[in-house]
Amino acid sequence: MSEREEELQVLKTVKSFQAEKTNLIPMLQQIQALVGYLPSWGMEEVAKHLSIPVGEVYGVATFYNQFRLTPPGKYQVKVCTGTACHVKRSYVILEEWERRLGIKEGQTTEDRLFGLEKVACVGCCALAPVVVIRHNSTEAFYGNMMTSKVNGLILEVERKEGDGSAR
Repeated sequence: MSEREEELQVLKTVKSFQAEKTNLIPMLQQIQALVGYLPSWGMEEVAKHLSIPVGEVYGVATFYNQFRLTPPGKYQVKVCTGTACHVKRSYVILEEWERRLGIKEGQTTEDRLFGLEKVACVGCCALAPVVVIRHNSTEAFYGNMMTSKVNGLILEVERKEGDGSAR
């Protein structure tokens, strides 16, 4: 979906709700479901529609961790930080992803190819530490993850995308 199409869909969504403050969270949820995050212009449209300050919309969006304020990467990398993964040093793997991609957890690379996040248990404790890479609606699980595998996974994605440049 192009940016213009996203804007039109978001505006249509905002206008589909009655202008009642109780609709704030459902509106934000629906916008995020449409475009994958809450763009600032989308939150401004919500504020206008509900006749509330933009700061109030931002306050709600930043209070609940279900909302993302940055666009997700085409490939969303999730590093499990559940107990089993933490014991097997998943934080070191997260640091390696951050170093290789040049971003911090919760951020997306400038080219929007990779997004990086840490998540609670993904339910594969026997394979700890685990990394999940989501692309479109498909998730690939990588168990017994090691820092030495990170660069290979990045290169694999870049080759699929036709950008063989190493980071």
